[in-house]
Amino acid sequence: MDIGHSGRANGGVIPHTDIRARGWVAQLPRGWRPYALLMRLDRPIGSWLLFLPGLWAFAMAAPGWGEGLRLVLLFGIGSVVMRGAGCVVNDLWDRDLDRQVTRTAGRPLASGAVRPKQALAFLAALLLIGLAILLQLNPLCWLLGVVSLVPLALYPLAKRVTDFPQAVLGLTFSWAAPMGYAAATGRLDLAALALYAAAFLWILGYDTIYAHQDREDDALVGVRSTALRFGERTRPFLVFCYGGMVGLMLLAGALAGAGPWFWPAMLLPAAVLAWQIGRLDIHDPALCLRLFQRNREVGLLVALAFLAGRL
Repeated sequence: MDIGHSGRANGGVIPHTDIRARGWVAQLPRGWRPYALLMRLDRPIGSWLLFLPGLWAFAMAAPGWGEGLRLVLLFGIGSVVMRGAGCVVNDLWDRDLDRQVTRTAGRPLASGAVRPKQALAFLAALLLIGLAILLQLNPLCWLLGVVSLVPLALYPLAKRVTDFPQAVLGLTFSWAAPMGYAAATGRLDLAALALYAAAFLWILGYDTIYAHQDREDDALVGVRSTALRFGERTRPFLVFCYGGMVGLMLLAGALAGAGPWFWPAMLLPAAVLAWQIGRLDIHDPALCLRLFQRNREVGLLVALAFLAGRL
């Protein structure tokens, strides 16, 4: 369902939805479509953003092309599956709130297209697939994979009790960085921790932009976010987040022994992040969504910088 941008509401914010029940999703058998939408398969950007910190780790530390490509394949499938599982958990928590928010009212659990018991069974199936992928990795990754379920489960609660639920999401979505590093090297070290911290700040920034789509509705229903916390002061907050991300990424490269091409290559993702800050209009939800989506390109450019550093 795509409501579009037909008018203004809630203090000048344009109402819209980011659900895309069309394209290839619309070609699926009728009974499958609600589950595809529940997993957000219509919007793959979330799977990309979950996957990219792992891609950075492989670009930085994979022992060879063959093993690197194997890990890319495993983490790519795992990102789709676990992002889907996270969406199911989030929507089970939020189905009553989602009915009250323009952007989320059409989600399958909120609209009644999928019942909670059906969603729980689907979640179990996704977690089993995730477990099968996890078992292809080393024991350190098994431990990290189990630990990652804690912030995954707590994120929907965080938005009810703290102004910084984006920080909890950051802990979750950046987990592929240390996990990918552990998969590639069998260890964790300072380079992995710097990469994790860089990913955390990146996510804290881009999810604040994303949260501005729901700012007015969230205030009405009692959901908290960094978008509400910082409001018109979001741009300085993004300078802190994105500036810190670039700085920590450079530190990770230095700790990993990146070669000379890494440093100029990092100018490209830094420029895209600066462009996001300059273009931001927190009163335009559709623009906030587009800026948020540009972080896929940021992540790919960072991976290319790490690859360049290995030349």
